[in-house]
Amino acid sequence: MAGEPESPSPIPITLLSGFLGSGKTTLLNRLVRQPAMARALVIINEFGEIGLDHRLFTASQENVQVELSNGCLCCAVRGDLVKTLSDAPWRFARQGQRQFDRVVIESSGLADPAPVLHTLARHPRLMRRYRLDGVVTTVDAVNGASTLERFDEARRQVTLADLLLVTKREMSDPDSRSRLDARLDSLNPAAPRLAIEHGELDAERLLGIGAPREGASLAEAFVWINAAPNDALAPLQGAAPVAMHDPEVESFSISFDQPIPPARLEAWLELSQTLMGERMLRFKGLLDLEGRTRPTVIHGVQHLIHPPVELDAWPDDERGSRLVFITKGLPREELTRSLRNFLAG
Repeated sequence: MAGEPESPSPIPITLLSGFLGSGKTTLLNRLVRQPAMARALVIINEFGEIGLDHRLFTASQENVQVELSNGCLCCAVRGDLVKTLSDAPWRFARQGQRQFDRVVIESSGLADPAPVLHTLARHPRLMRRYRLDGVVTTVDAVNGASTLERFDEARRQVTLADLLLVTKREMSDPDSRSRLDARLDSLNPAAPRLAIEHGELDAERLLGIGAPREGASLAEAFVWINAAPNDALAPLQGAAPVAMHDPEVESFSISFDQPIPPARLEAWLELSQTLMGERMLRFKGLLDLEGRTRPTVIHGVQHLIHPPVELDAWPDDERGSRLVFITKGLPREELTRSLRNFLAG
């Protein structure tokens, strides 16, 4: 739109998910009072015609902007989300200057994050203006284990998280905490996990938790993929899948010690989109590609595969590739075989 304040670099978006009653709004109230979130646009999504969560949200900072959306972000209101984010730079502007530096989207407790991630990564207007800075999921320590057993939406919220925040641990008993920890280990062992009380959390902990950006360090990639350097550079192998409560969900890693031909990688990515689709809940990869002097990061959610990103440099001559998968109904042997055929020749 003419006269719209332009951003010299994409505006970071944090997606805050979590099942009903898991403490998202309490957390958000604490976050927006901190300097790191002082110039944030907060989009609160509610399910149903009459919502209450926004009445519990109070931004004490004058320059925190608040926008409400009605319905479920993963369903009917994705078009509204596109319009809100497209219009935001000029709607929230003064004298031609945009009044926010980042966006926090609090999704409905019933929302599946995957369609939202697809929208953010695939819509042309959003791709030019924004970038996903990470997915944060709150989990209730009191009821979390039973919620994850009962609701697929809650499992998907946990599975797709870059960071898990466990709330209400001070109110839970040891057995509930143990069951929840085991369940989170099974669904998303790669995501860092923090216990918080009463929504208290340093907002800086939420910044930059998504996939490393162009030129990031190899150390950042190891943190993101949740692997020690020596583990990430191990020979080709299939790590034993983590034990799951849901027999169809598995988490495992596969490593290569030889450089991967880029053309074979591209062929495998096309195959995975076509044949694996929603069975590939999430994958992350730190790769040594033939003809490249720098390490490459790839990641994807279901049908969505993000463009590869090159990091700054390998620390020495020792290299290797590691891919970490979370799948549902996709046998590990089938995935390993396809990788061997396409990547290792």
